[in-house]
Amino acid sequence: MHSTAATTGNRALNRAITQFFSGVARAYDTAPLQQVVYRPPQHEVVAELRAAGSRRIADIGCGTGILTSRIERELRTEIVYGVDASPGMLAQARNRSATVLWRHAAAEHLPIGDGELDAVVSTTAFHFFDHPVALREFHRVLAPGGLVAIATMRPSASAAALQRVTSSPLFPAHAPSGRATRKLLQDAGFEVTDQRAIRRFPLPPWLVPDMITIGRRA
Repeated sequence: MHSTAATTGNRALNRAITQFFSGVARAYDTAPLQQVVYRPPQHEVVAELRAAGSRRIADIGCGTGILTSRIERELRTEIVYGVDASPGMLAQARNRSATVLWRHAAAEHLPIGDGELDAVVSTTAFHFFDHPVALREFHRVLAPGGLVAIATMRPSASAAALQRVTSSPLFPAHAPSGRATRKLLQDAGFEVTDQRAIRRFPLPPWLVPDMITIGRRA
């Protein structure tokens, strides 16, 4: 197991955000919110895992465990971890499955052994992580050739003003651009194999502008 505590920035350890998600855990599962915001990237991730034949998987920033339990249910898995920093979210998640290994931990310090996994996924949570530190952890826990799939918000030129605010280390979320995300993965030792907008037809892409980036551990 990884025993050295990772050095993280304000975004990763922001207590207000953790408390906020613990407070909204029940509302988080409402059908309209899941249908519009969370389900489309989850569909993409499940398809990638199925195509790769991944069987030892961790869902980082798993929230209430909707995607994590779906991975366990739909794929032929050997082991599935659901990792989240919010106790309130995990309390909801534990009701979904008694066999998923639910872990209360930050993305920057995963309680998972070196090279233990075939795949690490994260949907609509990466913007809350300390990106370089979290990606080093993703790389550490993956076996050579392991899959990483990250779905996150995709900033556009029209969101430049918001990005100037969210780039502050005092703000708890920061969504890197597509180019920046690719470079972050490459710097962490991944080969980026694909990057694309999340499909949300018939909704227009500007309504929820997010993307998925796929890589392999070198």
